[in-house]
Amino acid sequence: MDYLIRPLSAADEPLLWEMLYQALHTSEGAPPRDILQKREFAHYVEGWGRVDDTGFLAYDANQNTRMLGAVWLRGSKAEQGAESIPKLAFSVNPDVRRRGIGAALLTQLVKANPHHSSIIIHAATNNPAVRLYERFGFKIIAESPHAITMRR
Repeated sequence: MDYLIRPLSAADEPLLWEMLYQALHTSEGAPPRDILQKREFAHYVEGWGRVDDTGFLAYDANQNTRMLGAVWLRGSKAEQGAESIPKLAFSVNPDVRRRGIGAALLTQLVKANPHHSSIIIHAATNNPAVRLYERFGFKIIAESPHAITMRR
């Protein structure tokens, strides 16, 4: 499959909402769309285009309107005075997974953002992309029965 990767812009917020929804699909299926309105998920996209927002979108080279995947970072202040650790959001459409698109997106993001010494991602414990995150240097720092937090 031929695909291209380009930087995300503020105009891409609608695309990111769709990619976030795709990221929430599990082996049990798709969640209801209103899950995106929950603060724990909406903060990944809402108001996209702030100064510290950065990321990339992969799209089909033959059908430039077909999104294949996206990876993006948003700043996050856990506590007042705490170090700002960006949170990673990552999604590859289910029908094109395991074709190297996710690795290409993560490579592009890491190369473009060497100044981020630390990045956090939250994922389901059964998410097969966890192995990909580990290849990129992410380590599990917190675990629950249904979710993990990884840090690079």
